[in-house]
Amino acid sequence: MMNHRLTFKDILGLGFMTFALFVGAGNIIFPPIVGLQSGQHFWIAAAGFLITSVILPVLTLIALAKAGGSIDALSKPLGRIFGLSLAIVSYLSVGPLFAMPRTATVSFELGIAPLTGQGAMPLLVYSFFYFVLVTAISMYPSKLLDTVGHVLAPVKIFALAMLGIAAVLFPYGSYIPAIKIYEENPFSSGFLNGYLTMDTIGAMLLGSVIVNAARSRGVVGSRLLTRYALWASFIAGIGLILVYLSLFQLGSSSGGLVAADEQNGAVVLHAYVHHTFGRLGSLFLAALIFIACMVTAIGLTCASADFFSQYLPFSYRILVLILGFLSMILSNLGMNHLIQISIPVLRTIYPPCILLVLLSFTVRWWHDVTRVFFPVIIVSLVLGALDAFKGAMPHINLPVCIENWPLSDQGLAWCLPSLLMLVIAGVYDRKMRSRKVVVHNSN
Repeated sequence: MMNHRLTFKDILGLGFMTFALFVGAGNIIFPPIVGLQSGQHFWIAAAGFLITSVILPVLTLIALAKAGGSIDALSKPLGRIFGLSLAIVSYLSVGPLFAMPRTATVSFELGIAPLTGQGAMPLLVYSFFYFVLVTAISMYPSKLLDTVGHVLAPVKIFALAMLGIAAVLFPYGSYIPAIKIYEENPFSSGFLNGYLTMDTIGAMLLGSVIVNAARSRGVVGSRLLTRYALWASFIAGIGLILVYLSLFQLGSSSGGLVAADEQNGAVVLHAYVHHTFGRLGSLFLAALIFIACMVTAIGLTCASADFFSQYLPFSYRILVLILGFLSMILSNLGMNHLIQISIPVLRTIYPPCILLVLLSFTVRWWHDVTRVFFPVIIVSLVLGALDAFKGAMPHINLPVCIENWPLSDQGLAWCLPSLLMLVIAGVYDRKMRSRKVVVHNSN
């Protein structure tokens, strides 16, 4: 089979598509609230946020391309059962349970609610038509490079660029003092808020969509796929950094428009745009958010349906319909409820996903990768779950040894123990390898 190469236009389209798939609801609503609440610690909080929302997702796409484009191949060192379980939880979290419904609620609250109010019926009607459109486009995944990469993505990028330029050139005012969590731990607070974009886990899902888009143009060689994934990741990463920094700037200059304790970034964004550009600006923002959210929802639907079609007795198209219907139902919980429900789940599964991506670049270092990967991932999962439990139920007192764990107060209790377990597992792996060599030589 001939191994085709992508044209410059297709490489650019693949990069634009990758960027467009990432910039969805969370990517637009969370940076403004971080910028607003971090105050004078804006840059430190932004640095933490960019690690979990840009650097790690880009590394994830590269790792997936090297592994063949699927989360199954990436999680293979964990064993089939555990790896598949992690993949299923990730797909459900960044698919129909949280991220896909959130795209509908965010676009509704910014575009439709100002006209109709926050009633349950307008949201139900809007979510129905929204997911009908998402489902219709998702039925043809091989056309994504054309529909998203060459049409929707450029429109989305242009609109985001206009918003970013406005945020830099027309700030409302100066920053307000940081709230308590950013005053005490600005970097880790930004790092943890980056979880809410779901970009790293989203990259584990969307990697297959990006690789398949390249394959739809006749690219089959793993080296070429990795190279094109690198280019797409680089283009998307630069775009994400520019968008996030401009939205941080927007939020940090909006202190006089909304209260410092506001927890909804959509409110911050709408307040700034309405103040700066009036009703016309609000309509522009509504169109931007609609396109941004819909493109991400399409990518997540395609990725989730493709994954579950391998394990369930349903065709890809039937699964697209099921996922669209389930997402529509859950979107009617409303944005604030979805965010609150998702936080404990994300704080639990993010640590093992982060470590799985980072460890994937060390596969050649070990004699038995499962021997090294599995204990490290288990430690991060358990401690991530404890962090999530503490965050969800702060009134419950845990044992002193857990409360005083290093970095526990910053929600990063999993970091040092996971690193320690990596050292222990690595030393044990080298020792077992040396023992096998000695036994083999003696025979």
